[in-house]
Amino acid sequence: MHNPLRLAAIGLSLAALIGPAVAQEKFPSRPVEVIVTFGPGGGADLMGRQVARLAEPILGVAMPVTNIAGASGNAGLTRLLTSPPDGHTVATLIALSVSSWAAGLGSAKPDDFQVVAMMQNSPSMLFVTKNSPYKTAQEFLDAAKQQPGKLRVATSGLGTQDDITVRYLASQGFPTKNVPFAKPAERYASTVGGHTDALYEEPGDVAQFIESGDLRPLLVFNDQRHESFPDVMASKELKLEIGDLPNFRTIAVPANTPDEIVQRLADAMNQVLDKPEWKEFCAATYTCTEKMSPDQAQRVVVEFHDTVKGYMERFGQEQAAR
Repeated sequence: MHNPLRLAAIGLSLAALIGPAVAQEKFPSRPVEVIVTFGPGGGADLMGRQVARLAEPILGVAMPVTNIAGASGNAGLTRLLTSPPDGHTVATLIALSVSSWAAGLGSAKPDDFQVVAMMQNSPSMLFVTKNSPYKTAQEFLDAAKQQPGKLRVATSGLGTQDDITVRYLASQGFPTKNVPFAKPAERYASTVGGHTDALYEEPGDVAQFIESGDLRPLLVFNDQRHESFPDVMASKELKLEIGDLPNFRTIAVPANTPDEIVQRLADAMNQVLDKPEWKEFCAATYTCTEKMSPDQAQRVVVEFHDTVKGYMERFGQEQAAR
């Protein structure tokens, strides 16, 4: 017969040997997958791939990028939430997706995620084509008031910051027609080609059209003018209180990821933000932002969600969720 006391002693000895080995295992122990929640070529994709490329040598493992597009980024975020919360899967979490939750798309909420780092942030702007008859924001708004619903604004869809802003302008006496496009390239082409009268977008995503002169900024939706576009009026200058819908992009993990892993990832992301290559990239896309702790970045997401929800309650959620 086996001696119970001897078996117990062996078990304790094994635990003593195994315990330190487990405790000393460092994160990451294998590749970290980066889920980009939108298709190739867009702003989230460019950001995710830059993060992966620059963070690989910091974390010391490969960081393969997987594009999982659909449902305003929620398809990829669902994949993230069904992955083990061990830090070996991260995803892009951007303002458009958070806005969609407040608009009634899906059941996700900020508390389902832990933001690791704020990587990019930018206000949105109103752009017109180089041949547009509207030379100033005031001229565009005057035309919208004189011809209600005639001017067409290309947006990324209903329930987005774009949609909220268009509806806010209508509430202030400047009604335009929201023309949503699921694909960014089609949205930009619609305004460049004269099929829509204006485009709602952040400047970084249309930088090539700004540089070529095909698109011209009329208005920045912010309390202050954009440092890269000092001649473009801020919405607050026209007494339009719609400067609280920034376009941010973050890296996130599931909410139940251990704190030490979140901090390890956060430290890596902050090192990425300090790299000259990243500073050049964010400057070219007008998206440079200050470094934040995970808790600070999480608060930005929560507050943004609450702000969008407030707008939805104000303007009516039913239309936005269609």
